[in-house]
Amino acid sequence: MPTLYLTEADVTRLVDMPTTIDVVEQAFHKLGLGEVSNIPRNRATAPGVVLHTMSAAADYLGYCGWKSYTTTHSGARFLVGLYEHATGELVALIEADSLGQLRTGAVTGVAVKHLAAKGADQVGLFGTGTQARTQLAAVAAVRKLKKAFVYGRDPERRASFATWLSEELAIEVVPVDSPAQAVREMPIVVTATTSREPVFAGDDLATGTLVCAAGSNWLNKAEIDVRAVRRASRVVCDDIAACMHEAGDLQPALREGVFRWESAVSLGDVIAGKADGRTSAEEIIVFKSVGLAMEDVALAAEVLKRAKAAGIGTSLPF
Repeated sequence: MPTLYLTEADVTRLVDMPTTIDVVEQAFHKLGLGEVSNIPRNRATAPGVVLHTMSAAADYLGYCGWKSYTTTHSGARFLVGLYEHATGELVALIEADSLGQLRTGAVTGVAVKHLAAKGADQVGLFGTGTQARTQLAAVAAVRKLKKAFVYGRDPERRASFATWLSEELAIEVVPVDSPAQAVREMPIVVTATTSREPVFAGDDLATGTLVCAAGSNWLNKAEIDVRAVRRASRVVCDDIAACMHEAGDLQPALREGVFRWESAVSLGDVIAGKADGRTSAEEIIVFKSVGLAMEDVALAAEVLKRAKAAGIGTSLPF
């Protein structure tokens, strides 16, 4: 069977955020039921380059696969490989920058759907890049937002980013001049930055806030501070094993004895009804995501299905 090659343009043509949220939510449900095998990311380094690899098997889909990507000073290059369980054959190679942005945003959307307080209709967003865009798009897909407040260090960039997203998402997106303005009184706070240091003060969080920390997947990077973790009644991870491997946001709290892995719960277990999510409107919850290969495999399977139906893609001779 020939392998189908799909480009970034193909991916953006075939799937959107609502579809991705449905796919990712199902994947987390299956993970909670023990029907998915997910292997955390590993990295190989050399001067000027890092090779990142991660893999997963999703029996409910009939596929397993990997994501591999390099990061250099010039940027990142992503590729997903998808294998059919029944034959072991490589059935798709997919350019995966857009795919990764979609699935990472969708995870936050799923977390907001299951963990945010009822009636939460405003969000504070940290970050002004492409990943911040899909984070807000995902939240807007699962909640009817009245307003979003965005903070980034560059005033001109955050202003243009807010204007762009206001038009794209048809909601009011307001650029703010300080981190506190994106946190105080916000029922949802999302971080999607490249910062190595906390981007807001945990003491500024309002009662009942859901914090979705999505930017860091390195142990030496933390977007949230110890105080935010201390104030949280519950820390929910996209996957506990993966977060133990690379969730820098939780490392300072671990060192200070504020947080223990034994107290963490996984999003899949919440969705599967095996663990509590939000139990009151007043509690602060921290959701930490580092990104899982099962999300890439699940979305790649959906992209492949739609590509076959639409006759899209290039057949490779192997």
